[in-house]
Amino acid sequence: MANFSKSNVPQFSVDVYQNEFLPEGGREVNAIVTVTSTGGGTTGGIPLAGASASPSYIPGAAAEVPTAAVVIMVDCSGSMDYPPTKMRGAREATAAAIDALRDGVAFAVVAGTHLAKEIYPGQGRLATADDGTRAQARNALRALTAGGGTAIGTWLKLADRLLAGSEAPIRHGILLTDGRNEHESPQDLAAALEACAGRFTCDARGVGTDWEVKEVTGIASALLGTADIVADPASLAADFTQMMENAMGKEVADVNLRLWTPVGVEIKFVKQVAPTVEELTSRRTGAGPRAGDYPTGSWGDESRDYHVCVTVPEAGVGQEMLAARVSLILPDAAGGTPQTLSQGLVRAVWTDDMAASTSINPQVAHYTGQAELAQAIQQGLDARKSGDFDGATSKLGRAVQLAAASGNADTAKLLAKVVDVVDEATGTVRLKAKVAEADEMTLETRSTKTVRVKK
Repeated sequence: MANFSKSNVPQFSVDVYQNEFLPEGGREVNAIVTVTSTGGGTTGGIPLAGASASPSYIPGAAAEVPTAAVVIMVDCSGSMDYPPTKMRGAREATAAAIDALRDGVAFAVVAGTHLAKEIYPGQGRLATADDGTRAQARNALRALTAGGGTAIGTWLKLADRLLAGSEAPIRHGILLTDGRNEHESPQDLAAALEACAGRFTCDARGVGTDWEVKEVTGIASALLGTADIVADPASLAADFTQMMENAMGKEVADVNLRLWTPVGVEIKFVKQVAPTVEELTSRRTGAGPRAGDYPTGSWGDESRDYHVCVTVPEAGVGQEMLAARVSLILPDAAGGTPQTLSQGLVRAVWTDDMAASTSINPQVAHYTGQAELAQAIQQGLDARKSGDFDGATSKLGRAVQLAAASGNADTAKLLAKVVDVVDEATGTVRLKAKVAEADEMTLETRSTKTVRVKK
């Protein structure tokens, strides 16, 4: 394990957990890579003294370049007035998020319908947070009124244009919607997400129960943010405050997980497995001979786990090799040499010790189960919606079994609102005859949330 620390950059560490032993002829190597970021002496959004001004800021804004820029996108389609508590809750939540902005953070508020409109500060600019601009932004929220359709891709493209005008390294969006993306094609939304990926991160929230879970979770996944349901509009303010506080805690952006493999080694998959399951395999970009980068987004003080699986050439007993090298890479903003923040090694050793070669590493076993848990929930709910009740019972029963075995109590509680649990150890369940829509959507939205390995 290697560490790297630098002024205004947190210290990163990489720990690799695996059973490196393979039987003669064995080829598949699995490892859990734990990445931890701590400290670093960052400002958390407070302007850096002596930095130059960005031309995108409004007159009278602070001269320093902020370390963070945030755009809040609020659904203002006609359905937000049914019931009126949704629009009222959205205004209160946005005001709470604005209050949570730290001095010096660049920010804007966008109203989203079938169009995207800047509510504050306007004219394609970002404001710089202080007591005055926060008060002005709260007053501007009166312009958030319901009417029109829903075209989320247009909201994201406007947020991208606004954030592109900032020199802040941390660029983040917060998106709230209450309905389906009915006024643009799925291809238009996919194109907008592809254009925005890697340019800013985004947390997405669905309020009420009339939105599409796969749309909201897809937005968060593409933009390396979080997704959740807020069934009761009264809970929006607390949720928005927490999201903004989390965004303010980010200290370094655009960190890549770089995987280098020797000749003959093939990558089977790379996925984040904690705190949520997130497939990264298809997001690889080339980074030199036999190396590729996988995006991880922005980091504060936190820890995440990644599952790396590779296949190695067959070898005989007694041979060993480096199967992969995992590095944390921070690109240079000026296009110079990127920084290696930390590094870990994945090994393969062939042995005739049957006990050693057949032992499954506890971390690998745990997260393999967590990934299966997420998949079982999604497949079970899809089967239930399509009328395949036998398939739904089988998949959701397996999910109950996996949640119990891994100690994922939160997911177990959500499952118990969709099925009657007869025996969690065997996964014996009965589908409930009536399930509240909010309970089903909550289970689907949070299905990818995982727990760490039990000590």
